[in-house]
Amino acid sequence: MRKTQILNKLLSILTKYLKINVKFGEDFERDRLLFRGLCNQCLSLEGIDDEFYKLQDKLLSYEREEKGVIDVDSFPYKNNISHFNGDITTLKADAIVNAANDEYLGCFIPCHNCIDNVIMSSAGFQMRNELLSLKEDLGYSIQKVKVTRGYNLPCKYVFHVAGPIVYGNVTEKNREDLKNCYIECLNKAESMRLNSIVFCCLSTGEYHFPNNLACDIAVSTVKKWLEGHNNHLKIVFNTFKQIDMELYNERLSKEN
Repeated sequence: MRKTQILNKLLSILTKYLKINVKFGEDFERDRLLFRGLCNQCLSLEGIDDEFYKLQDKLLSYEREEKGVIDVDSFPYKNNISHFNGDITTLKADAIVNAANDEYLGCFIPCHNCIDNVIMSSAGFQMRNELLSLKEDLGYSIQKVKVTRGYNLPCKYVFHVAGPIVYGNVTEKNREDLKNCYIECLNKAESMRLNSIVFCCLSTGEYHFPNNLACDIAVSTVKKWLEGHNNHLKIVFNTFKQIDMELYNERLSKEN
């Protein structure tokens, strides 16, 4: 079955479930954005036709193969640390870290290009279902880690962590909270006996943490943690924006 056919069937099921009347079937790219946007706005798809998930997984599997999968084991490492600039959803690792919001349910803004939306949209709606099932777990709070499966991503797990939002000047609490985000993820990876974890640039962008300071905290925290833990965990800093790529390249070159 071609992607166009799969997408048309998905939209037929989803629009019927949502009881909305919208035209589709003439432009694949427009329809793909429509499908993503509709899914982004749904808290739950309880009771939807079972075929929805089978078709969704098939579509996302096609797209995963088209983008290509990159194994983090192929990266060069120095003292267990590496850097990759590009799409985090293409990385085959034990875990990737998602910059979650404080609801830990994913981004609800249609087709928003935040990393939360990109990861959730590439993984499939099962990820939101799993996060919803964890919502009442009182062991979780901001700066704590929620772990879900990767579903249609090439990684095994996704670590969802809500970083600090900066209002005005960066406070000492902002710094400490960001540091704790990295420590919580590293401790969780160690407890799960994982071999690799990929960090995005937590709290930058819309959370307004200055990129250069966030980079310094990330690198120094990870390096200090590694010094106190005798394991073989491979750690990748993932960047996407030019500014972050340059900052991590410079920071890591100084460390090495």
